[in-house]
Amino acid sequence: MTETDVPMTETDVPMTETDVPMTETDVSVAEAGVSVAEADVSVTEADVSVTEADVSVTEADVSKGKRTHCCSDCGKTFTSSGIKIHQRIHTGEKPYSCDQCGKSFVQSGNLTSHKRTHTREKPYSCCQCGKSFTESGCLTKHQRTHTGEKPYSCDQCGKSFGQSGHLTVHQRIHTGEKSYSCDQCGKSFITSNILTQHKRTHTGEKPYSCDQCGKSFMASNILTRHKRTHTGEKSYSCDQCGKSFGLAGELTVHQRIHTGVKPFSCGQCGKSFAASSNLTVHQRTHTGEKSYGCDQCGKSFVQSYHLTLHQRTHTGEKPFSCGQCGKSFAASSNLTVHQRTHTGEKPYSCTQCGKSFTQLSNLISHQRTHTGEKSYSCDQCGKRYSDKRSLIKHQK
Repeated sequence: MTETDVPMTETDVPMTETDVPMTETDVSVAEAGVSVAEADVSVTEADVSVTEADVSVTEADVSKGKRTHCCSDCGKTFTSSGIKIHQRIHTGEKPYSCDQCGKSFVQSGNLTSHKRTHTREKPYSCCQCGKSFTESGCLTKHQRTHTGEKPYSCDQCGKSFGQSGHLTVHQRIHTGEKSYSCDQCGKSFITSNILTQHKRTHTGEKPYSCDQCGKSFMASNILTRHKRTHTGEKSYSCDQCGKSFGLAGELTVHQRIHTGVKPFSCGQCGKSFAASSNLTVHQRTHTGEKSYGCDQCGKSFVQSYHLTLHQRTHTGEKPFSCGQCGKSFAASSNLTVHQRTHTGEKPYSCTQCGKSFTQLSNLISHQRTHTGEKSYSCDQCGKRYSDKRSLIKHQK
């Protein structure tokens, strides 16, 4: 497989649970069903860290007459106990350490939760599906996936969330606030969690390992997602086509294929996307940013996932095999498309003429025959094409 065989774009590469190329821009917020660009990390019971949303002053605190304190570093307001915890974000102090692995935490409650990752104790169980959790708060959040309850609403756009922390992160999309900066490259992030994960791209640290295959990951939620490739668990199903997903956020993004909703728009060209992570990738076509470089040939990529795929052209690794014919692929999405040659499945249909396709990108290219749109132009002669593959063929 070469890059020209698979021109990876936001429409050409359908992200699946088996791809798990989760980076700071690729991770969708699970319970919220939101892909929050550079803040898309879902907080799990194994990777809990304090956020401003956990300790900040609420209207209820004010109405109860609680004393408030203003942070001298950032100006945010907190209760007496909250200000002490919050200031540790600025100082970096983590006074509570695990005696088994040495990991440190800002709050004692986070240490207690962390220790259960060693003991595997999960004392809180869902009465509907039996799933167990290390914290009662995680159980409460999980139960909202059954009830559909989303009690936290954004006062700017009306979007609702199951967790207050996800609302806090979402609101930063409107404000543009990115308070957490990397001391190595200067890149800024919406949450401290994402900064921590980003720093691992510099250090190469992957502290979360799969107990079945030994594969390691930079974030616990990526490990959780990976484990579903072993169990096959896909708890979230689309009520229109029946397709199932491992995460609620993946289902939310998928459903936009049916509704046509594309809520994330580029401020420079107006192009819209179903997921904010796709918008982030697209914006790099304007800035020219390619942060992920190959250490063998120096070629750079917009996404870490594309670098991973590219590196397999050097190693020859093709980890995804067809159970029917044994053919192997470098990307699980390519295996998924291949398997449709056996099943005959063509899940993507044109609403104008009814023609069906095995890949979403093929449907998009086909739809341009109706609209006449030719989005790809040759920078040498100016000739325009309706799909990227035709442009690449022309340029050869």
